[in-house]
Order: sequence, then C-alpha cells, then structure tokens
Amino acid sequence: MKKKIRILIVDDHYLVRIGLATSINAAPDMAVVAEASAAPQAIEVFQSEMPDIVLMDLRLPGMSGEEATRELCQRFPEARVIMISTFEGHEDIFRSVQAGARSYLSKNVLRDELLKTIRAVHAGEFYLPPPFAGRLMERMRAPELSSREAEVLALVVKGMTNKEIALLLSIAEITVKNHVSSILTKLNATDRTQASTIAIQRGIVHLD
Repeated sequence: MKKKIRILIVDDHYLVRIGLATSINAAPDMAVVAEASAAPQAIEVFQSEMPDIVLMDLRLPGMSGEEATRELCQRFPEARVIMISTFEGHEDIFRSVQAGARSYLSKNVLRDELLKTIRAVHAGEFYLPPPFAGRLMERMRAPELSSREAEVLALVVKGMTNKEIALLLSIAEITVKNHVSSILTKLNATDRTQASTIAIQRGIVHLD
C-alpha cells in the first residue's frame, strides 16, 4: 500500500484546522498527523513528527507564519511549507516565497485545488495558482522600497502628515517629503491616498 502524505496544519483558529483536516483526511493518499496553533509549537511538532507537508497560516500570534517558515526551512532544509492565508497581496506572497514556502493558497481555496497543491509540493514542485503566480511576478518586477520608505509608508497609511512623521521618526520634514516622493514613484501612485490603497491591496501594510 502506498504511503500517505503526512501533513501538519498550523493555524490559530480551531475551526479552520478542523475544516482543513476534514478535507485532507477524506483523500485516500493523505493524513493529517498533527496540528499546532502557534509557531513555536509548530516547530516543536515538526521536529517530533517530521511531516511531509506543513500547511502554515501566514498570520499567527507572536511569531508570524513567515518567520516560522524561515526558521523551519533553515533548521530543516527538507521542510515543504504551503502558506495559506486570508491575505492575498503581492507582498504577502513574495515574502512567503522568500521565507521558503513552496506554495501560497487562499483560505477560500477549493478542495480540489488544495489537494492538487499538496500533491505537487510533496512531489518536489514549487506551485502557485495562476492568480498568485501573476502577483508574484508583478512584485518581483517592482522597485524595492527601502526599510525607511516602508516605515514611512506605514505611517502615511495611518493618515499622518509629513510633519507628524518627521517628529515621530526624529528626522527632517524635507527628508520625509523626499521619502514620500520616492514611494509614490516606486508604487506608480499619483498621491498619498492612492499609495495607501496600493500598500494595503498588495500587503505591504496590514491594517490590524
């Protein structure tokens, strides 16, 4: 009898874990062998169970799914992680892949697509559904924001003025103005409002 694909589900919502486990366990070639609700627990469980696939929620309390994926892949190069999230922005996908994830799925994914992805990643493939693959390519072609620009952009999204940002970051107001100008150019935005919208849509900034 062919060995089943062993899967670890990491999500802080019990009902999400139950839903995923029910869909997966109904497949004849798969079995959920463990669950975790937080990143540190997931790393411990991975070490003890050594599953074939990890379904990792992007947004976890404390250590994020992105951080957990990076640590898992550094400690266990054989780890095969599929990120799964309600967030579908360009930046979320890009950062997840950078961290070591081999796929990225929406939590609204259809069961057939979920199982297809698990099988593909288990077979050693890097697989992204077409919409996410397109967003990843767009993000890879986009100019990179500096860490300071990303910091300024997050404050712009909060509605802060250049003067308020300058005071908060202890930098000159003209420096903030220059950062904002660079941000608008890199995001191809005409004004602060459009830049804020793009930042949220692409997952550069999350509204918690």
